[in-house]
Amino acid sequence: MSPFRASVVQVAPVFFDRSKTLQKIGEFIHQAAREDSRLMLFPEVIIPGYPRGLIFGTAVGGRTPEGRELFLRYWENAIEVPGPEADQLAKWAKEANTYIVIGVTEKDTISDTLYCSLLYFSPEGKLIHRHRKLKPTAAERIIWGEGDGSDLQVLTTPLGKIGGLVCWENYMPLARTALYEQGIEVYLAPTADCRDSWQATLTHIACESRCFVLGCNQFLTKEHYPADLQKQLVEGHPSLPSSGGSVIIHPLGKVLAGPLYDKEGVLTAEIDHREIVKSKMDFDVIGHYARPDVFGFEWIKKK
Repeated sequence: MSPFRASVVQVAPVFFDRSKTLQKIGEFIHQAAREDSRLMLFPEVIIPGYPRGLIFGTAVGGRTPEGRELFLRYWENAIEVPGPEADQLAKWAKEANTYIVIGVTEKDTISDTLYCSLLYFSPEGKLIHRHRKLKPTAAERIIWGEGDGSDLQVLTTPLGKIGGLVCWENYMPLARTALYEQGIEVYLAPTADCRDSWQATLTHIACESRCFVLGCNQFLTKEHYPADLQKQLVEGHPSLPSSGGSVIIHPLGKVLAGPLYDKEGVLTAEIDHREIVKSKMDFDVIGHYARPDVFGFEWIKKK
C-alpha cells in the first residue's frame, strides 16, 4: 500500500450558522486539497459549532424558557443526514478526490433528537458511514442523545482501515478495543478538548494501537460567538474557550505534525503503512501481545 498524505483541519465555525460554516469548510477543503491530501479530518461538531460555555438555561431540576429558545436555535442549525449539507460535503470530497471525515450535530429526521455524529465521505462523492457518539460527556447530555453502538465499525478503504471515536469516547477502553479488534490502521479522534492531558491521550492511543492517530479540534475564541451569545456564557468563562491542539502522531508516539494552537490552519503528514508493521514488532494489542486465553472480547462476535 503506497504512502499518502493526510490532513487535520483546525477551523473555527461561524457559530450557530450552518450555512456560513459549511461555506468556510469548503474553503478549507480546497486549501487541504492543494497539499494533495487524500484524507481530511475536521473537528467534533464543527457544524454548527461546539457550544462551550453555554448552559441552555439549565440547573439540576430546572429549565428556563430562554434556554429552550437557545436549544431551538441550535437545533435549527443542526443538519439532517442525508440532507443538502451532506450532499455538498460529498460533492467536495469527489472534487478533491479525498476522504472527508467531519463532526456535525445531526438532527434525527424522525425523533428530532440531536446527535454528536461523525460523517465519512468517499472520493467517489458518497456518504459511506455515520457514527453517533456513544456517551455525551457531562452537560453535553442536555444537547445530544446517545448513539446505540451499531455504527462502531472500521472502514476498509484503499488507504487502509480507517475509523475513530469522538472526543471522550476515546477514554472508553472497550470502545477503543472494538476498533482494535477490527484491525484499525488510521485512527481518527475529533474533539473539543484542548488540554495537555488530551495530547497525552492521543500519544497513548498511538502507542497502544500502533496506528497513525489524527486528532482535530476547533479553534474558538469568545469573539467567535454572536454578541447575544457572548452575554449568555458562564460567568468567568475564559476569553479563549478552545485553543486548538490538532495533531498527527506516528504509531510509536512521535508527533509528525503539530500540535497547532491559537489559530486556524491545516496540518499534513505522510501516512506510510510500513511504519505500522515496524511498530508492531514489539507490541500488537490484538496479536502477539494479546492474551485471548486470559482476556476475552465478544463485541465483534455479537455484532
